[in-house]
Amino acid sequence: MTRMTVTTSGPDAARDPAYDPAGRHSASGADQSDIRARVQQLTMRQQRFERSIARRLDVDTAGLEVLDHLIAVGPATPTELARRVEVSTAAMTLVLNRLEDRGHVRRERHPSDGRKLIVTANETAAGEAERMVAPLIREVEELIAAMGEAERSAVSGFLDRLIRAYDRSIPAAP
Repeated sequence: MTRMTVTTSGPDAARDPAYDPAGRHSASGADQSDIRARVQQLTMRQQRFERSIARRLDVDTAGLEVLDHLIAVGPATPTELARRVEVSTAAMTLVLNRLEDRGHVRRERHPSDGRKLIVTANETAAGEAERMVAPLIREVEELIAAMGEAERSAVSGFLDRLIRAYDRSIPAAP
């Protein structure tokens, strides 16, 4: 079977003969004991799931990230959202215009500083998004509940280390 590496882009990926990007898309393309391949497969499925949700909500990637943030955290200013999505405030204005045109968010004056705007997720859009992800969340919760304490501890430790590895690979903002 093809052995896959974590390197997925840049000059090393092009030169690494063990790297097979096609294997990321299919469980059959990887050795079933290859954890790296499974992590890549999980990442690809997560991206596919997010694209599916975005299509059903009729939003782009940035719009989905903004909507997710507003549902999870609550109202925010456009500047806070621009920082979160790592786009300019001008680009965020365009994202918010598209979301507002589709009825997913509303912009209102800040209650204590009328110069600022507060963006809030529309309750209908939030409910629709939550209904779309609820089956997956339920299934993940069932999988976790079926694990023994030792398995939960091992998986949690691995995921914590994997998250830190991702965090270290993201360049610091300028």
